[in-house]
Amino acid sequence: MTLTDDLAYAVSFARAPRRVVSLVPSITEALAATCPERLVGATDWCTHPSGLAVQRVRGTKNPDLRAIAALQPDLVVANKEENREHDVQRLRGDGIPVWVTDIETVPGALDSLERLFVDVLEVGAPDWLGAARDEWGGPVPAPSLDVAVAIWRDPWMAVGRDTFTGDLVSRLGWRNVLADAADRYPHVEVGELDRDGLTVLLPDEPYVFTRDDGPEAFTRARTALVSGRLLTWYGPSLVGARSALSAAVEP
Repeated sequence: MTLTDDLAYAVSFARAPRRVVSLVPSITEALAATCPERLVGATDWCTHPSGLAVQRVRGTKNPDLRAIAALQPDLVVANKEENREHDVQRLRGDGIPVWVTDIETVPGALDSLERLFVDVLEVGAPDWLGAARDEWGGPVPAPSLDVAVAIWRDPWMAVGRDTFTGDLVSRLGWRNVLADAADRYPHVEVGELDRDGLTVLLPDEPYVFTRDDGPEAFTRARTALVSGRLLTWYGPSLVGARSALSAAVEP
């Protein structure tokens, strides 16, 4: 069979893949929760579920292509944002099918994962995916809180336009004040964010913000330490994330 991935690239399979390597932490967790017997390799950044016993193939930006090939995968799952096109092309050049996802919204993430499980892997839509749709579906509410989502410091960077996290924030009823930025992850000065009426979210990934590293930079804006996984991952982590994030952030 031949199917097209999220970037409209045609990927051919002799059968539904039985040996899968994931280069995306969110998708690794989704695979492990749905069809763990198919998952044979993952990156060092794939931290959930804890105790995941599969071959590690280095990082998302520097995967060990020889180690991946040695696993003889039927499929490698990658992501447009998290993985380099150069690595995808090299894997394809070695005859390894690669399925690339492109995620910018919560509904888009769930649709992409459903295609992966139903059409590609032929394992059916998992229960957690339906629960996530129930939790995050419906119209986007009017915003009641202005937020900025920091992702790095020195230099400071934050979530801008056209991102999964930005869409998730809007579905929580919050307005990302950088949603109209020219870049998806703009560099910002602390002074741009340190103002009355703004809540700055400080997740624990990719930069590990802590009580002693991040909040001290702000004197006027509120800050809220939050789980980076709940804020940026798509998959089983979405179930229950709405209430957990609201409790951590809303006054």
